[in-house]
Amino acid sequence: MSNFKFVKLNSVCKRITDGSHYSPVGIEKGIPMLSVKDMKHDGFSYDDCKYINEEEYEKMLRNDCVPLINDILIAKDGSYLKHVFVVKENKKQAILSSIGILRPDLKKIDPSYLKYYLHSSSVKETVAKKYVSGSALPRIILKNFGEIDIIYRDLPTQQKIASVLSVLDDKIDLNNKINAELEAMAKTLYDYWFVQFDFPDTNGMPYKSSSGKMVYNETLKREIPVGWEVKKIRNIAKTGSGGTPKSTEKAFYENGTIPWINSGELNNAFIVSTENFISELGMNNSSAKLFPAKTILMAMYGATAGKTSIISFEATTNQAICAIMPLNDLFFYYTKFVLDDMYQYLINLSTGSARDNLSQEKIKELNIIIPYNKTIKAFSTTVNQFYNKIENNLIQNQELAQLRDWLLPMLMNGQVTVSEAEEKVGMVAEGSVSYMKC
Repeated sequence: MSNFKFVKLNSVCKRITDGSHYSPVGIEKGIPMLSVKDMKHDGFSYDDCKYINEEEYEKMLRNDCVPLINDILIAKDGSYLKHVFVVKENKKQAILSSIGILRPDLKKIDPSYLKYYLHSSSVKETVAKKYVSGSALPRIILKNFGEIDIIYRDLPTQQKIASVLSVLDDKIDLNNKINAELEAMAKTLYDYWFVQFDFPDTNGMPYKSSSGKMVYNETLKREIPVGWEVKKIRNIAKTGSGGTPKSTEKAFYENGTIPWINSGELNNAFIVSTENFISELGMNNSSAKLFPAKTILMAMYGATAGKTSIISFEATTNQAICAIMPLNDLFFYYTKFVLDDMYQYLINLSTGSARDNLSQEKIKELNIIIPYNKTIKAFSTTVNQFYNKIENNLIQNQELAQLRDWLLPMLMNGQVTVSEAEEKVGMVAEGSVSYMKC
């Protein structure tokens, strides 16, 4: 094992602070004001963030609540250290107190090295024991956080370690971008064929634009191509819902091997893994059911109500999810797109004051247009290729993340050298990410 020493976090950082403890009134458009909910693995999501005006931003700037290039931002409140990333560009934005700011001394520590170090499971365990307060909303106590020990390596070694791990994150990022493009292509094709009705006619021309015959449908109160039908989800698919084994019965969860999906996981096109499992005893003593791979899941409650994902493996779900299994495989991806296209309608359909909720019965009664067999077969063939690639990329990302998380502590403590790690990472390019767990 290589020789290394420990130093305190506050000895390698010029500043350890957090964002604004004052939350200004938001405006519709302006300068982003970000909180922990806007953090992702490698940066911010601006989709649902708050905005402030120039005057409020200037206050934040004076109070040092504006992150700078090379600052390390950490999730401080709630799921602490779930997200840790380095600020890579100057941008007009301010942050709230749920985010911590570490300003590294670049003469002593590489920002990316420190980011990866704080991602390690051993650090998270130490932080949980020594630097977190609160149970309902746990948060890192920053005034003590600076005392945490950092494995210190010389700067060139830090940079090499960070570089090796960054290769894996870059590959994950590339796969995510490819997946976003593939999803966009599939959605464009769906919109073109089944929203605008410009699928190829018998002459290969766009149907509606080429004066293809349309007929008014009384159920939908709009025109659809002649010969197409309208049916309900219950006529073209099986549906089901799950359940939650009694949480006080340890035997229902301990050593469980049956994947158990909750509605909060429905954020990606595919779910390729889960951290939640129940035992066979738990499944048999609850309303949880085992659904096959390639089942469409729709969240019925809470913030994700109306969202859909596809499971790539057999799994059970909790009662907040409706499982939808088209009887004809050709309708699988088409049905998912139809449901996704209904998202706003489903939100409006939701009931309940405390939280949005749908129901399996409401989902079964949804209307779906049934195109010609030839058209749906052509769509399915094309989109299936896109989604096979998306699924493969997500599975590879999972393996890459596992390799990164395995290498991280091994590199930090010297059990694996940089050259050995580079060799393992090099296998990624050859399609292999296998590694040995110690």
